Amino acid sequence: MTRQPALLQRALPTAVILLLIAGPVCLGLAGTLLPAFGYLPALGGSVLSLDPFRAVLSEPGIGLSLALSLGTGLAATAISLAIVALFTAAWFETRVFKAMTRFLSPLLSVPHAAAAIGLAFVIAPSGLIVRLLSPWATGFDRPPDLLIIHDPLGLTMTAGLIAKEVPFLFLMTLAALPQTEARRHLRIAANLGYGRMAGFFKVALPQIYPQIRLPVLAVLAYSTSVVDVARILGPTTPAPLAPRIIDWMADADPALRLQASAGAVLQLLLSVGAILIWRFGEILCSRIARSGRSSGRRYSRDAAMRQMAAVPVGLLIAAMVAALAALALWSLTAGWWFPQAFPTALTLRHWAGLFPGGSHLVGDTLLIALPAAVVAIALIVWQLELWTRTGPRRRHAAFRNLMFLPLLVPQISFLFGLQVLFLVAGWDGTYVAVALTHLVFVLPYVFLALSDPWDHLDPRLAKVAATLGASQNRILWSIRLPMLLRPLMVAAAIGFAVSIGQYLPTLMIGAGRIATITTESVALASGGSRSVAAVYAMLQLMLPLLGFVLASVVPAIAFRHRLALRLQR
Repeated sequence: MTRQPALLQRALPTAVILLLIAGPVCLGLAGTLLPAFGYLPALGGSVLSLDPFRAVLSEPGIGLSLALSLGTGLAATAISLAIVALFTAAWFETRVFKAMTRFLSPLLSVPHAAAAIGLAFVIAPSGLIVRLLSPWATGFDRPPDLLIIHDPLGLTMTAGLIAKEVPFLFLMTLAALPQTEARRHLRIAANLGYGRMAGFFKVALPQIYPQIRLPVLAVLAYSTSVVDVARILGPTTPAPLAPRIIDWMADADPALRLQASAGAVLQLLLSVGAILIWRFGEILCSRIARSGRSSGRRYSRDAAMRQMAAVPVGLLIAAMVAALAALALWSLTAGWWFPQAFPTALTLRHWAGLFPGGSHLVGDTLLIALPAAVVAIALIVWQLELWTRTGPRRRHAAFRNLMFLPLLVPQISFLFGLQVLFLVAGWDGTYVAVALTHLVFVLPYVFLALSDPWDHLDPRLAKVAATLGASQNRILWSIRLPMLLRPLMVAAAIGFAVSIGQYLPTLMIGAGRIATITTESVALASGGSRSVAAVYAMLQLMLPLLGFVLASVVPAIAFRHRLALRLQR
């Protein structure tokens, strides 16, 4: 009789997490599929039909929208992965690599919308780059008539996605390296005369890539269905598919809701198609790499290639620093007329204008992000502690794959159905509904951030405590959690930052009644005052930054006496 409750207790955290992860995705997809085929009784649709798909496919420029979503997504993912692989191959285990790690890691906390707004302020025809070069180098005394932002090919949008995805893939690569024999194999390859980059691509990358395949596919799914970056930097005539779906959903004509559902299904098929194309590319690259490994060429003289591999990473860091500087300047400027390189005067008037009107946006953002981060930490700790107590984690791989489900399915493909379900339940436009939806996306990132430090905690500490009579619960609260305080705080800060950056879940599940600094900054970026848009974008940066500052300060304060003891020794 006691065995069954014990089994139930061990399965409970896994069931809760998977229910929160897979439940909204599956229910949301079901709620999207039925209206896509014309079945939505609330709007009079009671017969299954293909008319919504016909309406989508008859939209002007829909083919170009599909091509833009597919092309920019594949290009951004491929270029981001290439930059990370080349840089890691050229500089792994060097001082340059460690220095770049310190620069790239903080960029992960920058929300996509804030990064896109900052890049727009830098590369626009009236942006920081043209201002610094005008009129002495360009001769421009007014902004040139160049379509850089919203260019028809989506090149600027692709660049904005690359700027954000490179730090993510880089950190995923860093997390995968200790799980392989890459270091030992690279030393063997060096002893056999292979160049640093050749050795990495021949022996290390084949071990690393399977570990980061899911994050790469998550980047691909996000890039093919992104909305906020597409609205800020992407083409508008026509726009990529995802922003057009949002416009159909927001239209006053209820009939367009069915068309929007069909568009969401089409977006899902497009992202699945992109993944299949990527998989075909993996097979092709694997065959090419296999023939290259058997050629015996060692490419020992790779100094020039190594220098070139650092250039894209350096440019990316410089672009992001310039973007953050441009945001800070625009949020403080009292007047900045082209072609002046710097503002004529600085003021806090735009920041003062936040209150009292904008203070509720900050409050709403915190009211959603803080519970989402705390609940995610509690659930993941519950799951990891359960695995620690029950021995080897044979289900770890399957669980990890399922944790990526919300990142692999385009948000727009299941959020519309989830919106309909919340509407039927009477939960639409509530803080609880928005926070629960954010939790779906926060949980995977918290799991990725916390699982590796948890695995690497020395198990001998718990064994010693157990021999002294400590219970499992006391070991958790007195040993594991205090020793993992810094990783716990970092994971919480990452979850907090992920929640703050959620644009589409807030827009759709909030039903227009809940706004956060992210939804407001994207709306302001489409028009209006640059200074006000910069203020909200800076708030997007400052709140996650505050979380990471606390993640550093709290452990330092908690362990101040231990640090003093070590210094005395």
